[in-house]
Amino acid sequence: MAKAAVFIADGSEEVEAITPVDLLRRAKVDVDVVSIMPDLEITASRDVKIKADKKIDDINFDDYDLLILPGGVRGTNNLNACEELKKNLVKFNDQGKGIAAICAAPTVFAGLGLLNGKTSTCNPGFWDELCAGGANLIKDSKVVVCGNIITSQAMGTSVDFGLALVGYLCGEEEKEALRANIRFGEI
Repeated sequence: MAKAAVFIADGSEEVEAITPVDLLRRAKVDVDVVSIMPDLEITASRDVKIKADKKIDDINFDDYDLLILPGGVRGTNNLNACEELKKNLVKFNDQGKGIAAICAAPTVFAGLGLLNGKTSTCNPGFWDELCAGGANLIKDSKVVVCGNIITSQAMGTSVDFGLALVGYLCGEEEKEALRANIRFGEI
Protein backbone atom coordinates (compact mmCIF):
# COMPACT_ATOMS: atom_id res chain seq x y z
CA MET A 1 0.00 0.00 0.00
CA ALA A 2 1.25 3.47 -0.87
CA LYS A 3 2.06 5.80 2.00
CA ALA A 4 2.14 9.60 2.05
CA ALA A 5 2.96 12.30 4.59
CA VAL A 6 1.35 15.75 4.67
CA PHE A 7 3.50 18.19 6.62
CA ILE A 8 1.75 20.94 8.55
CA ALA A 9 2.92 23.94 10.53
CA ASP A 10 1.43 26.98 12.17
CA GLY A 11 0.06 29.05 9.29
CA SER A 12 -0.54 26.17 6.86
CA GLU A 13 -3.59 26.72 4.66
CA GLU A 14 -6.42 24.51 5.96
CA VAL A 15 -8.05 23.40 2.71
CA GLU A 16 -4.69 22.72 1.05
CA ALA A 17 -3.66 20.54 3.99
CA ILE A 18 -6.87 18.57 4.53
CA THR A 19 -8.14 18.03 0.96
CA PRO A 20 -5.16 15.86 -0.09
CA VAL A 21 -5.51 13.83 3.13
CA ASP A 22 -9.20 13.25 2.45
CA LEU A 23 -8.79 12.26 -1.19
CA LEU A 24 -5.78 10.03 -0.62
CA ARG A 25 -7.52 8.23 2.24
CA ARG A 26 -10.59 7.71 0.04
CA ALA A 27 -8.21 6.02 -2.42
CA LYS A 28 -6.96 3.76 0.41
CA VAL A 29 -3.55 5.42 0.64
CA ASP A 30 -2.02 5.35 4.12
CA VAL A 31 -1.58 9.04 5.03
CA ASP A 32 0.10 10.56 8.06
CA VAL A 33 -0.44 14.21 8.92
CA VAL A 34 2.92 15.30 10.36
CA SER A 35 3.52 18.40 12.44
CA ILE A 36 6.88 20.11 12.18
CA MET A 37 6.00 22.20 15.23
CA PRO A 38 6.80 21.22 18.84
CA ASP A 39 3.19 20.07 19.35
CA LEU A 40 0.82 17.86 17.39
CA GLU A 41 -1.76 20.65 17.13
CA ILE A 42 -1.14 23.59 14.83
CA THR A 43 -3.07 26.78 14.23
CA ALA A 44 -3.71 27.03 10.50
CA SER A 45 -3.84 30.21 8.43
CA ARG A 46 -7.51 30.96 9.22
CA ASP A 47 -7.19 30.04 12.92
CA VAL A 48 -8.52 26.50 12.44
CA LYS A 49 -6.86 24.04 14.80
CA ILE A 50 -5.54 20.88 13.12
CA LYS A 51 -4.17 17.98 15.09
CA ALA A 52 -1.46 15.96 13.37
CA ASP A 53 -1.07 12.21 13.66
CA LYS A 54 2.65 12.45 14.37
CA LYS A 55 5.51 14.88 14.91
CA ILE A 56 8.38 15.02 12.43
CA ASP A 57 10.85 13.65 15.00
CA ASP A 58 8.71 10.50 15.34
CA ILE A 59 8.62 9.42 11.69
CA ASN A 60 10.90 7.39 9.46
CA PHE A 61 10.99 9.15 6.09
CA ASP A 62 11.92 5.85 4.39
CA ASP A 63 8.38 4.61 5.13
CA TYR A 64 6.85 7.11 2.67
CA ASP A 65 6.35 7.22 -1.08
CA LEU A 66 5.24 10.86 -1.27
CA LEU A 67 5.89 14.02 0.79
CA ILE A 68 3.25 16.77 0.52
CA LEU A 69 3.47 20.45 1.50
CA PRO A 70 0.38 22.66 1.81
CA GLY A 71 0.77 26.39 1.29
CA GLY A 72 -0.17 29.40 3.33
CA VAL A 73 2.51 32.06 3.49
CA ARG A 74 3.32 31.67 7.20
CA GLY A 75 3.00 27.90 6.97
CA THR A 76 5.34 27.80 3.98
CA ASN A 77 7.86 29.94 5.85
CA ASN A 78 7.70 27.52 8.79
CA LEU A 79 8.11 24.50 6.49
CA ASN A 80 11.04 26.22 4.79
CA ALA A 81 12.72 26.71 8.18
CA CYS A 82 12.58 22.97 8.94
CA GLU A 83 15.99 21.56 8.03
CA GLU A 84 14.95 17.92 8.58
CA LEU A 85 12.09 18.31 6.12
CA LYS A 86 14.25 20.06 3.52
CA LYS A 87 17.00 17.44 3.80
CA ASN A 88 14.45 14.71 3.11
CA LEU A 89 12.81 16.60 0.23
CA VAL A 90 16.22 16.68 -1.48
CA LYS A 91 16.77 13.00 -0.68
CA PHE A 92 13.35 12.02 -2.05
CA ASN A 93 13.93 14.01 -5.22
CA ASP A 94 17.38 12.46 -5.69
CA GLN A 95 15.78 9.02 -5.34
CA GLY A 96 12.97 9.88 -7.78
CA LYS A 97 10.38 9.57 -5.01
CA GLY A 98 7.33 11.84 -4.98
CA ILE A 99 7.30 15.38 -3.64
CA ALA A 100 4.30 17.67 -3.95
CA ALA A 101 3.45 21.24 -2.98
CA ILE A 102 0.61 23.71 -3.49
CA CYS A 103 0.18 27.49 -3.40
CA ALA A 104 3.27 29.17 -1.87
CA ALA A 105 4.90 25.87 -0.87
CA PRO A 106 6.53 25.11 -4.26
CA THR A 107 8.90 27.96 -3.33
CA VAL A 108 10.47 25.56 -0.81
CA PHE A 109 11.36 23.29 -3.74
CA ALA A 110 12.63 26.25 -5.77
CA GLY A 111 14.84 27.39 -2.90
CA LEU A 112 16.39 23.92 -2.76
CA GLY A 113 17.08 23.95 -6.51
CA LEU A 114 14.64 21.07 -7.08
CA LEU A 115 12.69 22.92 -9.78
CA ASN A 116 15.68 23.95 -11.90
CA GLY A 117 14.68 23.09 -15.48
CA LYS A 118 11.40 21.47 -14.33
CA THR A 119 7.89 22.48 -15.32
CA SER A 120 5.86 23.60 -12.32
CA THR A 121 3.30 26.06 -11.04
CA CYS A 122 2.35 27.82 -7.82
CA ASN A 123 0.24 30.69 -6.55
CA PRO A 124 0.57 33.62 -8.99
CA GLY A 125 1.99 35.78 -6.20
CA PHE A 126 5.08 33.52 -6.17
CA TRP A 127 5.68 33.02 -9.89
CA ASP A 128 8.77 35.24 -9.85
CA GLU A 129 10.28 33.21 -7.01
CA LEU A 130 9.73 29.95 -8.91
CA CYS A 131 11.33 31.41 -12.04
CA ALA A 132 14.27 32.67 -9.97
CA GLY A 133 14.72 29.06 -8.85
CA GLY A 134 15.05 27.95 -12.47
CA ALA A 135 11.54 26.56 -12.93
CA ASN A 136 9.79 26.46 -16.27
CA LEU A 137 6.61 28.10 -15.04
CA ILE A 138 3.24 26.91 -16.36
CA LYS A 139 0.77 29.70 -15.59
CA ASP A 140 -2.41 28.21 -17.07
CA SER A 141 -2.51 24.80 -15.36
CA LYS A 142 -4.13 24.10 -12.00
CA VAL A 143 -1.70 21.23 -11.40
CA VAL A 144 1.62 20.37 -13.06
CA VAL A 145 3.11 16.89 -12.81
CA CYS A 146 6.76 16.76 -13.86
CA GLY A 147 8.10 13.29 -13.18
CA ASN A 148 8.16 12.87 -9.41
CA ILE A 149 7.29 16.53 -8.67
CA ILE A 150 3.67 17.69 -8.40
CA THR A 151 2.81 21.38 -7.96
CA SER A 152 -0.47 23.25 -7.83
CA GLN A 153 -1.64 26.85 -7.70
CA ALA A 154 -3.86 27.65 -4.71
CA MET A 155 -6.67 26.70 -2.35
CA GLY A 156 -9.14 26.64 -5.25
CA THR A 157 -7.12 23.91 -6.96
CA SER A 158 -6.92 21.67 -3.89
CA VAL A 159 -9.24 18.98 -5.27
CA ASP A 160 -7.34 18.94 -8.57
CA PHE A 161 -4.12 18.67 -6.56
CA GLY A 162 -5.46 15.85 -4.39
CA LEU A 163 -6.68 13.94 -7.44
CA ALA A 164 -3.25 14.35 -9.09
CA LEU A 165 -1.69 12.84 -5.96
CA VAL A 166 -4.10 9.90 -6.19
CA GLY A 167 -3.16 9.49 -9.85
CA TYR A 168 0.53 9.56 -9.01
CA LEU A 169 0.28 6.92 -6.27
CA CYS A 170 -2.65 4.78 -7.46
CA GLY A 171 -2.89 5.31 -11.22
CA GLU A 172 -5.20 7.16 -13.55
CA GLU A 173 -8.01 4.61 -13.31
CA GLU A 174 -8.29 5.06 -9.53
CA LYS A 175 -8.04 8.83 -9.93
CA GLU A 176 -10.89 8.93 -12.46
CA ALA A 177 -13.03 6.56 -10.38
CA LEU A 178 -12.56 8.85 -7.38
CA ARG A 179 -13.30 11.94 -9.48
CA ALA A 180 -16.59 10.36 -10.56
CA ASN A 181 -17.41 9.22 -7.02
CA ILE A 182 -16.98 12.70 -5.53
CA ARG A 183 -18.78 14.23 -8.55
CA PHE A 184 -15.90 16.61 -9.30
CA GLY A 185 -15.87 18.31 -12.68
CA GLU A 186 -18.42 17.79 -15.39
CA ILE A 187 -21.38 15.60 -14.56
